[in-house]
Amino acid sequence: MTRASAIFAGLLVIAFPLSLLAGRVWLDPATTPNAVLILAELRLPRSVLALIVGGGLGAAGAAMQGYLRNPLADPGLFGIAPGAALGAVVALFFGFAASAWLLPIFALIGAGGAMALLALIAGRTGGIALFTLAGLMIASLTGALMALAISLAPNAFAMETIVMWLNGALTDRSWSDVELAAPLVLAGIALLWRAGRALDALTLGEAVARSLGVQPRRLLWLLVAGIGLTVGAITAVAGIIGFVGLIVPHLVRPLTDRRPSQLILPSALAGALLVLVADSAIRLIPTMTEIRLGIALSLLGAPFFLWLLLRMRRGLA
Repeated sequence: MTRASAIFAGLLVIAFPLSLLAGRVWLDPATTPNAVLILAELRLPRSVLALIVGGGLGAAGAAMQGYLRNPLADPGLFGIAPGAALGAVVALFFGFAASAWLLPIFALIGAGGAMALLALIAGRTGGIALFTLAGLMIASLTGALMALAISLAPNAFAMETIVMWLNGALTDRSWSDVELAAPLVLAGIALLWRAGRALDALTLGEAVARSLGVQPRRLLWLLVAGIGLTVGAITAVAGIIGFVGLIVPHLVRPLTDRRPSQLILPSALAGALLVLVADSAIRLIPTMTEIRLGIALSLLGAPFFLWLLLRMRRGLA
């Protein structure tokens, strides 16, 4: 285990038990009535899901930035997250979300559809630029369709449900959500980790990478599959959680040798820590209703993004 991985793993060991106790009312296992039930059925699955969500987004962000060689790259750039969100919105719009499994299934279908459309547009010879543009087009199209669904919502309740779900949250999640997301996200992280050495070679340029035995098309589809599994599954259970994949690699990179292969696992651990701490913090804020996790992370991520842009501008001056 690298130094960065050890640091974030140690912080997780401290933060995880605290997240089980944090809430509007701090949980005291010795005195709180039904403490074991609250821990086992409410707090524990929510904290475990926070680890899964943050870990998947952190690893996906590190892989995306390594592949595109762009520190501003984000896991949603290929349009997979918006595709998953559109699938969930369709389920909510037509009332299919009454079943606990239908909304995640529709979201996964949406992610798969975005991946298929990406392949159809980019074709077999598409390079990095074409895939990026295709992803942006898919994100724009799905965003427009989601806005249309909101404007045509059959009633105010459906509209409110769609808007609230799109903001992203871990509220009221259960073990069934963990069971759905965990294997898909872990499989996606494994694919991204497997792509690490090829990403290292790609930093030397595509021509050098080819001479070292890297197959660009195989690498691209390995990343698409890995990001599709992680981001699709996360969006299916938690809605849209932004900025984690953008922020985390920047926080981790100074602690590594900056090779993409050495950034993926620490970014997964750091992402898990960020989402776990953020989700615990919003439970402690004394508001009438709990702030949505997606909103809280956007409030954190937008200033970070601005700072990053200003730093890059100074570097180019």
